[in-house]
Amino acid sequence: MAIILTVETVSFLAHMRYNRSMEKETELMTQGSVKAKIINFTLPLFFGNLFQQLYNAADSLIVGNFIGSDALAAVSTAGNLIFMMIGFFNGISIGAGVVIAHYIGAEDDENVERSVHVTVALGLVFSIIMTLVGVLFAPQILIWMSTPADVLPQSITYFQVYFAGSLGFIMYNTLVGILQAAGDSRHPLYYLVLSSLINVGLDLLLIGCFHMGVGAAAFATAASQLFSALLCLFRLMRSEQNYHLSLSHIRLEKNMAMRIIRFGFPSGLQNSIMSFSNVVIQSYINSYGQLAMAGIGAYVKVEGFIFIPITSFAMAITTFVSQNLGAGRNDRAREGIRFGGLCCLISAEVLGIIIFLFAEPAIRLFDSTPEVVSFGAARAHVVALFFFLCAFVGFVLVGFVIVRTEPLRPEALFVRLFFRFCFGFLDFFDVFFFRSRSYRLDD
Repeated sequence: MAIILTVETVSFLAHMRYNRSMEKETELMTQGSVKAKIINFTLPLFFGNLFQQLYNAADSLIVGNFIGSDALAAVSTAGNLIFMMIGFFNGISIGAGVVIAHYIGAEDDENVERSVHVTVALGLVFSIIMTLVGVLFAPQILIWMSTPADVLPQSITYFQVYFAGSLGFIMYNTLVGILQAAGDSRHPLYYLVLSSLINVGLDLLLIGCFHMGVGAAAFATAASQLFSALLCLFRLMRSEQNYHLSLSHIRLEKNMAMRIIRFGFPSGLQNSIMSFSNVVIQSYINSYGQLAMAGIGAYVKVEGFIFIPITSFAMAITTFVSQNLGAGRNDRAREGIRFGGLCCLISAEVLGIIIFLFAEPAIRLFDSTPEVVSFGAARAHVVALFFFLCAFVGFVLVGFVIVRTEPLRPEALFVRLFFRFCFGFLDFFDVFFFRSRSYRLDD
């Protein structure tokens, strides 16, 4: 009851705020202080990503504490596979945001309208594809990943239920990308708060009270994402700005769709390669059994908090740079890149040091089994101090090269993929480190 009342209260406040802000719903990044614009736009993104990571971690916390290590292992092994499958489409959403923000900065209302409706159409097509692929091929893919037999049934259940709700999370990312391209980072924050409360509430109800399995956790996540997507849809349909969404105008246009895909393909390819390497590494980890899977899975949830400031600044700077390039203000775009990049680097390394120092108590929140804690902490001690490199290369330097230049510029894509390979090598070192460590544990 408390959760329901909280949701209703937040919804009422958000509705009141909506009515007061209708006339100022587009935030142009082409005027005013560069630092103030980036910080003000980043803060709602940061808190939104924080809430999203909190309810992702809450899934694992509730599953690990109410169901057990085998269920936590099942959710963990499915997580990397899920990101691999949706990573490419999230990259396309980034490309769509770049295109829309560029047109908004150039005050090209006609192309803003076209790009918004084509983006939504692409999201619907991708949702259908992901639903079919995820539900039909989940068992075979998980077997290829060497998922242990005692974990496989729960992993399949979680994976299939999650992808049955593909419409929710793909359309949420698509619609939020449109809002953020227009400079609106506040309303996605409101919607994520509501979504987080619903997700945690459903987890506690279905798993804590009714003692349902991992499928309930996947259902809670999918349902909360669908709710957020509907709120974003309502917001865009109610907007009176040039990015107003009309359901009757949703359509696929070849030229605009290809432009969006060209800009989004590098990010999508990067996400897919990075995720594929994680899936390969996860298959090695799976061979060590459910305790290793649970430990690494818990660490991955903790690691997600390191990426919050990185992704928040990167998303803010993408919008900032795209709008200013569209307006022809290249010097202002470069200034934003320098400031945002520095913020990414510092925040990533500070958080990496914190995770390095407090890895064991953080892992213990998910599962207090000594072997699980040992595996998770070992992973943290290998990789946590290197996140400044990930921030610099993966989210700042090359991302801005791609935004600044023509899509699919070969040298930019090559540099990004080269450093992704380097980070993959570090992860393989981590796996072999686990191999020797597992022997010590067995002894």
